[in-house]
Amino acid sequence: MTAVPDWMIPPVEGFTAEDLDRLPDLPPHTELLDGSLVLVSPQKYYHMIAIDLLKDGLRAAAPPDFRVAREMTVTLGKFDRPEPDIMVVRASAVAARGQNSTFLPEDVLLAIEVVSPESVRRDRDIKPEKYARAGIPHFWRVEEDQRGRPVVYVFELEPASQTYIGVDVCHNRLKVTEPYSIDIDLTAIDTY
Repeated sequence: MTAVPDWMIPPVEGFTAEDLDRLPDLPPHTELLDGSLVLVSPQKYYHMIAIDLLKDGLRAAAPPDFRVAREMTVTLGKFDRPEPDIMVVRASAVAARGQNSTFLPEDVLLAIEVVSPESVRRDRDIKPEKYARAGIPHFWRVEEDQRGRPVVYVFELEPASQTYIGVDVCHNRLKVTEPYSIDIDLTAIDTY
């Protein structure tokens, strides 16, 4: 029988956000939800190109005081450190020479999740609920349509209830004014 690596055995109270920086040999893109490590499956090609399409569009339109981060964590609390596929963060939150391993929720303006078959529940329910409770003002959920193109569900935080409300569903073109003016041709994924 193969021995389990020590890092896979959780402490009684669960892993903490700080543990992600200390545990040796964690697989890439390991997340922390409710004190439990979430190991993700290798990503599919669609997932990668959908992220690239949105990242490229967001970066091209970003004002100088914002940065676009791909596949980095946000520390929501002691036992929660999820990794959105993309985040728009305040430029002031990026450490000198980019030494961040995580961001704080007050520095995140937009969190984006591209839904994969193995992450449906996390991306549709668990993570958006946590992002909203942490006060992240905007959330996009990206699903794949029958043609292999992204459909972007745009949500905005309703601060009194700390929940997201749907404000748009974007097919073919993503055109929004928050968190800044963005116009992305979603059909361009065909050329990625």
